[in-house]
Amino acid sequence: MPKSIPQTPTKELLNTLDDRILHPWQYLEYRGEDDRTFIDKSNGIYLYDKTGKKLIDGPGGMWNVNVGHGVKEIADAVYEQITKMPYASPFTESTEIAHNYASRLVKYAPGDLKRVFFTSGGSSAVDSALRFVMFYNNVCGRREKKQIISRHDAYHGSTFLGASCSGKERDKNNFDFATNIVHHISSPNPFRKPDDLTDEEFCDLKVKELEDKILEIGPDKVAAFIAEPILASGGVIVPPKGYQKKTHAVCKKYDVLYISDEIVTGFGRLGHIFASENYFDFTPDIILLAKGITSGYVPCGAVVISEKLMSQLDNKEKVIFSNGFTDSGHPVSMAAATATLDYMEKTNLLDHVKEVGPYFQSKLRELTDLPIVGEVRGEGLMAAVECVGNKDKKDPLNLSYEIGSRINEHCQQLGLIVRPLFSTCVMSPSLIITKEQVDELVTILRRGIELATDDIKKEGLWSSSAN
Repeated sequence: MPKSIPQTPTKELLNTLDDRILHPWQYLEYRGEDDRTFIDKSNGIYLYDKTGKKLIDGPGGMWNVNVGHGVKEIADAVYEQITKMPYASPFTESTEIAHNYASRLVKYAPGDLKRVFFTSGGSSAVDSALRFVMFYNNVCGRREKKQIISRHDAYHGSTFLGASCSGKERDKNNFDFATNIVHHISSPNPFRKPDDLTDEEFCDLKVKELEDKILEIGPDKVAAFIAEPILASGGVIVPPKGYQKKTHAVCKKYDVLYISDEIVTGFGRLGHIFASENYFDFTPDIILLAKGITSGYVPCGAVVISEKLMSQLDNKEKVIFSNGFTDSGHPVSMAAATATLDYMEKTNLLDHVKEVGPYFQSKLRELTDLPIVGEVRGEGLMAAVECVGNKDKKDPLNLSYEIGSRINEHCQQLGLIVRPLFSTCVMSPSLIITKEQVDELVTILRRGIELATDDIKKEGLWSSSAN
């Protein structure tokens, strides 16, 4: 029989209980020995572990708990839907709740993006979009137009095609990838640009790199460019101003479809349901959504497709779009998504983000006075604090694989969970966070960085004289 965890569990007991789970991103040499935090309950922006310790949920789950934990309206909507009708096959039936939600969703969408395909999550949304593009070109008689361009530092999920498009080098270990159809250009990271380039020059250089790659492969062979408006898991990389609009223009020039991966930037993280047009001033051909669409309460994803594309496919004889999932448009997911959107509208959450987001960014940027903090970057309610060994040289710490986790350990002791990405700490709290809670978060993060710096000093791993 499963064991209940006592109020004050030992580390050994927790490791034993956790041994049955193969976690995402699991270092196998430490399996069963990971010092994981067992979360027992949550509310608002806070998590509570098995000892009752209160922790600020700095990553907002995994970028996804947008409206905060414990929203009763969402729980009630899920319960009501489960008791009324928990499931109907999307292959042979339709539901009013899916229809109504799709109709509401596309009212927020830019341009003519009015057709919605529901998926079971973000990875399946990416995979579905890429398969749709290939399907689209096949139906239109362009069977050679299959090549996909992505970027280094990008993350597009864990399905085979999505993982192949991801450009995080640390993810590419002992797995196989579709290297025959996926190509990567460099990350548009201004922090790493040559010192002699202005931001505008750097932007134009990155845009030209995309155009050169299209010409190298052949415009008749390149199907799509897939891009996060802000590269989230790659370290919250904010491209230089105008990059998104200019890369979209290049794609349009060569008849390359633009897939905007808004799985993180959508649903309010930047103060808009869709950020592509409202925040970055371009209208893609396809937009991907997940995470915040249900605020992480239940799994759900969506592909929003241009009517221009669909108009070339509708009413084609003997053509079947044979991509789909058991849980496409799942009624319970639709209930959670509807309740999430209801809550965002009722509380004016988008306006709240527009007010508290700049405050969040400004308070975090105060951390640049710390000796190992090289850059604080972000937009809205997503940010990253990157640690460096030398601020002038912007070189990563030699212990980059450890510094983030050390900061997180200290922060957890103080009441904050951060998401360590090696030498970078990522913050994406729930959108309901207040300015007072921002102050609390930043105060703890500062102290956590200070304590981690003291550790590496004492261990002889870093010296202030290096700066």
